[in-house]
Amino acid sequence: MSNLAIIPARGGSKRIPKKNIKFFLGKPIIAYSIEAAFKSKLFDEVMVSTDDNEIAEIARQYGASVPCLRSKDNANDFAVLADVVDEVLSDYSRENKSFDHICCILPTAPFVTAIKISEAYKIISEADFDSVFPVLEFSFPIQRSLKIEDNKVVMVWDEHLNSRSQDLESRYHDSGQFYWLKSLRFLKEKKLFTNNSGAIVVSELHAQDIDTETDWKLAEIKYKMMLNDKNYNI
Repeated sequence: MSNLAIIPARGGSKRIPKKNIKFFLGKPIIAYSIEAAFKSKLFDEVMVSTDDNEIAEIARQYGASVPCLRSKDNANDFAVLADVVDEVLSDYSRENKSFDHICCILPTAPFVTAIKISEAYKIISEADFDSVFPVLEFSFPIQRSLKIEDNKVVMVWDEHLNSRSQDLESRYHDSGQFYWLKSLRFLKEKKLFTNNSGAIVVSELHAQDIDTETDWKLAEIKYKMMLNDKNYNI
């Protein structure tokens, strides 16, 4: 099996300037994704897709390849991950290179580990899934969620007004860390998440969406807690 790790890291982050290479507890945050990919020993190549020369230079310092810079079309605010993966695969195809599996690892995901990558890879390589990615459980039952309507608080689902939390089925959301993809199926569907996707479940302590400075500080706190957990293997 041939596997490619793609780390999409465009420049021009607005909410957190230079987000993809901002130092997270001592090193550029993108370094965590690159190092986890190499540590897994699953990839024929670990590459970074970027439009930014500074990001490219830092990526190379940590061992990743940057075969070429990303196109302008896929470097704007409207480009989605699937477009970036598709472009990368097209670039490799022109060089007569193909891969059985792709792992798209986000550049601001310091909680990604080689163990998680390997666990998800085992699933996608043995099961009939189009993709596999980490998810985590919502911390509060979404069935009891509220909305504000005409300045009044109302239940989204009235039927759960008196439901006990422990009686409600768990619901999950994307952890925003990585996506394993079967290449041929991706090229057909052009989606990271299909109606035939599998998942691994991660804990709330081992994931954090990072979109704001507050998110960043929370992620650093969680990461330090994770480092102090003797039962957790980075």
